[in-house]
Amino acid sequence: MEQLKRDGIALFYEEAGKGAPPILLIHGLAGDHTFMTPQFEHFRRNHRVVSVDLRGHGQSDKPQQDYTIAEFADDLAWLCRELGIYKPVLIGHSLGGMIALDLAARYPDVPAAIVALDATILPPAGTDAFLQPVTQGLRTPAYREVLRQFMEFNFAPTDDPQRKARLLDQMTSAPQHVVASAWEGMFAWDSAAAAAACKAPVLYIDSGTPNADLLRFRELCPQLVIGKVVGSGHFLELEVPEQVNAMIDRFLAITLPPSTAPVQSGASVRTV
Repeated sequence: MEQLKRDGIALFYEEAGKGAPPILLIHGLAGDHTFMTPQFEHFRRNHRVVSVDLRGHGQSDKPQQDYTIAEFADDLAWLCRELGIYKPVLIGHSLGGMIALDLAARYPDVPAAIVALDATILPPAGTDAFLQPVTQGLRTPAYREVLRQFMEFNFAPTDDPQRKARLLDQMTSAPQHVVASAWEGMFAWDSAAAAAACKAPVLYIDSGTPNADLLRFRELCPQLVIGKVVGSGHFLELEVPEQVNAMIDRFLAITLPPSTAPVQSGASVRTV
């Protein structure tokens, strides 16, 4: 993987392909860029694709700090500038979809469009009370088991059991200070304000888990397009990538005009 340093913090990313619009892939909480591999392989055929390890995740540095939606979005807006990624489509799963929406709201000149995959945007009423024991448990020595038990609910009975076991092992190996802080940052974030401020085209792909009040989302963000997959739990980008990728392709075809931007080749390895 390649890396850039922002204020001394190494941020790793993988890059391939060429063509506009470029694609920026953003994984979810306690994941890394490999959680978006089916999208990386699919879109690299016709687009420049960059898939990141968020701050605190994967190979990127994991400083002791608060991990907020705004901080993640600031990193990615900076990364786009450094790599010369012009008008990317931001595709984010779960936490990654929240980051994409925040970036679009606060950096309106950066993205051409965003795609949120089963992200917790405008969570239904009662979510805070339901998740409070998880929030508390992630600050205890038993945080790995708390995270594992919660994530178990995010899988459908039809999901691949070997993939499920691998994902659970990987997510529960994430550092506690990152997971606990990022989790709290997710639920402290004002998703309603971000939705109302976002002017970019938005596609939300739902797996059927109760993560978002989609009616309210559309009221605040009238350009929202909603899709839904069949036969998958929360990790739809890995479980049913053929459905997810086809919906994104169609969304881009009907939403974005043919690009007049020059074809962008991959960037070289560098450290700033």
